[in-house]
Amino acid sequence: MPLSAHSSALDESKLRAWLGEKAIELGFDGLRITDTHLGLASKRLQEWLADGRHGQMEYMQRHADLRADPQRLVPGTVRVICVIMNYLPPDINLDTEWQRLEDPSQAVVSMYARGRDYHKVLRHRLQEFANAIEEKIGTFGYRVFTDSAPLMEVELARKAGLGWRGKHTLLLNRESGSTFFLGEILVDVPLPIDEAQDEHCGTCQSCIDVCPTQAITAPYQLDARRCISYLTIENPQAIPMEFRRAMGNRVYGCDDCQLICPWNKFAKRTQLPDFAQRHGLGQASLLHLWSWTEAEFEERHEGSAIRRIGYSRWRRNLAVAMGNALANPVVANADKEAIQKALSEGLSSADALVAEHIEWALNPIP
Repeated sequence: MPLSAHSSALDESKLRAWLGEKAIELGFDGLRITDTHLGLASKRLQEWLADGRHGQMEYMQRHADLRADPQRLVPGTVRVICVIMNYLPPDINLDTEWQRLEDPSQAVVSMYARGRDYHKVLRHRLQEFANAIEEKIGTFGYRVFTDSAPLMEVELARKAGLGWRGKHTLLLNRESGSTFFLGEILVDVPLPIDEAQDEHCGTCQSCIDVCPTQAITAPYQLDARRCISYLTIENPQAIPMEFRRAMGNRVYGCDDCQLICPWNKFAKRTQLPDFAQRHGLGQASLLHLWSWTEAEFEERHEGSAIRRIGYSRWRRNLAVAMGNALANPVVANADKEAIQKALSEGLSSADALVAEHIEWALNPIP
């Protein structure tokens, strides 16, 4: 449908300016627009899937054809409005995050997951945005998304000019580093298209070098099966033996490639209360989180992305981290005794998945 069909008096440049202003008003930190053509990205996705690097994420294989073409996902789509929303709260210090990784008694939860579930926050604001657009131009066809459908979000955002692809495969930009969420509105309105940005990683490969499990197998190549974020969140099975020591005290996700990235020195902080750290997740010890009952886990992670993995995977991850603490010579004997006691007491009520990890923690297999 031509843009003029929505309003004969509508000026494209004025509408584009209004979209950017409205996005900021609604709490987004950037907006760009692209078309639906993904070019070589869809071919690279097929190769990645064929190599099995998606692990147990079968949904990626199942909907690969839709990922490759947004017009198949939402017929009639001609443009994608891409937005970013910063999530790093003011009280997170990246240097302190490194210090916590070096303290085996601490439980490290990925920074993005310490506040409210971003899916809910972004989806609500994207819907508000779509409603505002409809008031502006009249009825139009659209759907809103945020990591909730088979859509190549990073590639669309890159193509739209919201940033460039880092060697760790995440999107980077000058203002926010990589500490932001992505959202999209697929629309049937032929809005003006923005240009892609140049890349600014140069010869740096700090993200590749720092990865604890060498999951970044080459620049722009990620093997999810080795990634701690995948292993602790998406993986429903036992943590493979070869990666348990490398997990250290990371109990939900991993931020190492973001913490080391020079661009995140410039990351803007969010002022949205939704992403503030909840329930002490930025300071919690392994023993504290292990003490949570299943009811406490459900209650404290209500409205959180963490709740999706369930209590069993949560305990599985904690058991591995506690086993790593027991094996670490810097942990005091008194602390080790407390960890051993907590694990032993948890064994009788553990399901098979958690029990295997507790037994490994108490009697590690070489």
